[in-house]
Amino acid sequence: MQGRRRAVVWCAERAQGTVEYVALVALVALIMVGVIAALKSAQFAEGQQLGSLILKKITEAVSKVHY
Repeated sequence: MQGRRRAVVWCAERAQGTVEYVALVALVALIMVGVIAALKSAQFAEGQQLGSLILKKITEAVSKVHY
């Protein structure tokens, strides 16, 4: 009985780590989207160019991912 309880606790801890990792990745993605949106709507040309460059690089990186 004790071994089964340890296995359940270990699986729960492992799942918790996965949830935290996914939440962290989602937070970083949300921040990046905000930064890109802010740069794209900037009134100065350098900000728009930088926003476009970041968006282009992200699009290129995502298109290289194959499942």
